[in-house]
Amino acid sequence: MLFLATSALESAQNIPPATWLKLGIGIAALVVAVVVLRTVAKMNKILLGVLVFVVFSVFFFSWVYNRNEPKWMTPVIEKIAPFFPSASSYANKQRG
Repeated sequence: MLFLATSALESAQNIPPATWLKLGIGIAALVVAVVVLRTVAKMNKILLGVLVFVVFSVFFFSWVYNRNEPKWMTPVIEKIAPFFPSASSYANKQRG
């Protein structure tokens, strides 16, 4: 039994520090997510709806302006982007 514990400890020491850091960040993110979800569950639903709308709007317009949307959103952004300003159109206007 002691041999197995020593062997596991030696194996853990061979894992790079970057992996431990990523594991720690993942666990911290999970704890934060649980705390946030418990807080959101107690929130006023109208306020929650407004907050979600604002957050998604900021992400959406950032994707349209900078054209750095996820690959799965590209077909939607392609159709909507001509109606909104973009970073490339602003740069072209400044040059001209």
